[in-house]
Amino acid sequence: MAWEIYCHKESTSQSRLTLDFVPEEPSGKSYKEKTHKQNKIMGLFDQILGAVANPNQQASLGQLGSIVNTVNQLSDRTGADPSTIQSVLGIVGNYVRSSLQEKQATGGSEQAQALVNQYSGTSANPQAVNSLFSPTMQQQVAQVAAQRTGLDAGMIQQLLPLLVPVVLNFLQSGASAQNPQAGGNPVLNSFLDADRDGDVDIADAIKLASQYIRR
Repeated sequence: MAWEIYCHKESTSQSRLTLDFVPEEPSGKSYKEKTHKQNKIMGLFDQILGAVANPNQQASLGQLGSIVNTVNQLSDRTGADPSTIQSVLGIVGNYVRSSLQEKQATGGSEQAQALVNQYSGTSANPQAVNSLFSPTMQQQVAQVAAQRTGLDAGMIQQLLPLLVPVVLNFLQSGASAQNPQAGGNPVLNSFLDADRDGDVDIADAIKLASQYIRR
């Protein structure tokens, strides 16, 4: 069973994207947990597609394309395949989520949005990393990503100044085009995930974005 998304683009004809999330046969709790996670991932991507179609939000096909291109460039640079880079971004994204949740808890949603606005992009920015992670946390992120992907931890740590802005760029897509600092960024809100169960993964969302760009 493939899932389909319909999206309207500025008075153009309706386009259809068929995605390759294929649920397994029901088998109790694990099936329910997997379906729950897939629903949340699709919910985040729905928010992104809605932002692309909404002229009042910052998302655009160009923005998604630049993120996908950056993933491909990192793949060429490191010799890893794009899916591995997506996995690294997913791990980095989980730590970004935790840091932004802490910022939100102490400074409100405006502080989290301000960090996203200030440091999002597709160019290296060491300040983006330092604003979210302590030096010890940077090492931990790199080590966890290395253990899960097989890439070198030192290389991953060197890439953090590029990986973090890319994650933030993805989250900025839902911000207001007229007043970026205003609250109500649905993409960021979905990512921060009110129940904090960690089921919304940037890696999966970027994979869907790549499929969407190539459609």
